[in-house]
Amino acid sequence: MTPNQMKSRFASQEPAFGLSIMFPSPQMVEMAAGLGFDWVLIDCEHGSISLESVEHLIMAADVVGLTPIVRPPSNSAKEIQQVLDLGAMGVQVPHVITADDARNAVAAVKYHPQGARTMAAGLRAQGYGLSMNSADYIETANRETLVCVQIEDAEALENVDEILKVEGIDVFFIGPSDLSQSLGFPGNPKAPPVVKAIDETLKKIVEAGHTPGMPASTGAVKGVIGKGVRYIYTHIPKLLTTAAGSYFDEARGSGK
Repeated sequence: MTPNQMKSRFASQEPAFGLSIMFPSPQMVEMAAGLGFDWVLIDCEHGSISLESVEHLIMAADVVGLTPIVRPPSNSAKEIQQVLDLGAMGVQVPHVITADDARNAVAAVKYHPQGARTMAAGLRAQGYGLSMNSADYIETANRETLVCVQIEDAEALENVDEILKVEGIDVFFIGPSDLSQSLGFPGNPKAPPVVKAIDETLKKIVEAGHTPGMPASTGAVKGVIGKGVRYIYTHIPKLLTTAAGSYFDEARGSGK
């Protein structure tokens, strides 16, 4: 298991830029590295990525030097542990609503004494036991595996002060889409009450000395960085939309 480059970037207050992938394409992971991204979010909550595909995407990320982070379908210890066993360098856990939810996520990621992750010999994450013994792997995994929890429900906002006190969490991620729906503005994260809730929560995360996370497309990324966000990703459709718009603007302009 290699050192987690994202953790060192956050320690230096540097942003890490990711690309969210919702379909099983190792080729897209390879291209993400060539495009300059630092990490990939392998999204199993949404999209068509199976457990078998997760392993292939992680392998591709390892080859090209990207940090593979997986969003499991839920805050289930079983689902979290499955993707970590395949070699994920971290998880982005959806719908963490209470401090207990956050503690459960940490416990699923960390081995004893920091958590309760189950152990098996010969995991891919351990190099199949060929290059690292179990004791060394446990120590390394507890240190290097990234834990990100998603705050994306109105109830979570009420509990955010307690969630921020939970130890072992590297990133507190705000999910604007689900949060907009939970606050009564489905599909409209720019609604003033949603924007206010996001800004207030980001401020709390930063003031607590933690790393905030959010998605950000081309037009929003500079503003998000300015609010202290360091864990940032964009979606492939958003990226393609911006690139295609520039392409066709140039093509049609040159034809006049």
